[in-house]
Amino acid sequence: MDRLKFLHTLALLPLAGAAMKLQQLEKMLSPKNSTDKMPVLFLGHGSPMNAIEENEFVAGFRKTATKLPTPSAILCISAHWETKGTFVTAMENPKTIHDFGGFPKALFDVQYPAPGSPELAAETKKIVQKTEIGLDHHWGLDHGAWSVIKHLYPKADVPVIQLSLDHTKPPQYHYELAKELSALRCKGVLIVGSGNMVHNLRMVAWDKLNVAGFGFDWAMEASEKMKQMILDGNHLGLTNYVNLGKAFQLAIPTPEHFLPLIYTLALQDRNDTICLFNDKAVGGSLTMTSVLIE
Repeated sequence: MDRLKFLHTLALLPLAGAAMKLQQLEKMLSPKNSTDKMPVLFLGHGSPMNAIEENEFVAGFRKTATKLPTPSAILCISAHWETKGTFVTAMENPKTIHDFGGFPKALFDVQYPAPGSPELAAETKKIVQKTEIGLDHHWGLDHGAWSVIKHLYPKADVPVIQLSLDHTKPPQYHYELAKELSALRCKGVLIVGSGNMVHNLRMVAWDKLNVAGFGFDWAMEASEKMKQMILDGNHLGLTNYVNLGKAFQLAIPTPEHFLPLIYTLALQDRNDTICLFNDKAVGGSLTMTSVLIE
C-alpha cells in the first residue's frame, strides 16, 4: 500500500482506533535500520514569486531535491506562522494559504494540495517536552512552506505539517525546542526551515532587484559572518545574534525569518556535513542563502 492510500485508510478508521493509528504511524515512520537519518534543510524562500518563476534559486531547490531520500512526511517551520504558544497543524487536508498581497493572479491561483498528517502532528506533540504543543485545525500551508516545498516535491504527494513560531520566546528557547525534534530525522521525516538569513524589507533597493548578487555592505558583512559561524558550528553565537553588532541588527530587524535557521542548526549532529547553496543577495537587503545538513 502506498503512503497516500495508507493515510487515507487511517482517516477512515473510527475514533476508537486512534491508538492503532498511532501504532501504524510508528511503523510507517520507522527507518529500515537504525542508521537511516533524513537530512535537514533551511531554505531562503525570498519573494512569493519564486513559486511560479523560473530562476537560479528555483533551480537550486530542484537540484537539492535530487540529493534527498524520499521522506515519509515533511515538518516545516515557516517564518510566516507566528503564534503565542507553539502549535502544529493537525488536519487531514491543509489549505494553501495565500498570505500576501499585490502579486499577479497567477500566484493566487497556485494550489499545493499535499495531504496533512494528524498522526505525525500527534507524534510531534508527544516527543516535545519543553512546552505544550497545541494541535491546530485552521492554519494550513502558508507561502513560506508551499512556495519552496512545491519545487522539492511538485506532485504534492508527501504529507506536510507546519510547526509555528512562538513570538514570545527568545532564540535559545527555539534552539532547545528544535533539538527535541531530532528523533523525527530517524523516522523518515524531512524537517525544513523556511525564512531568510538576511531579511530587511524596509531597506530593499527596489531599483536593483535585477542586479545579480547586489547586497549592501552591512548585509554582506552579516551574511559572511553568519555563513562562517554555520560552517564552524557556532550555534551559540548565532542564537545570540542581538549582540553581534550593527550589521546583524540591520540584517535581522525582526526574528521570524531568522528563527527557522536556528531550528535547522539545532538538528545538526556531530557527524553531519553542511552544504550552502543559493548563496546570493537580492535587492541589497535580502539573502537567499540556503543550507543542507546531511
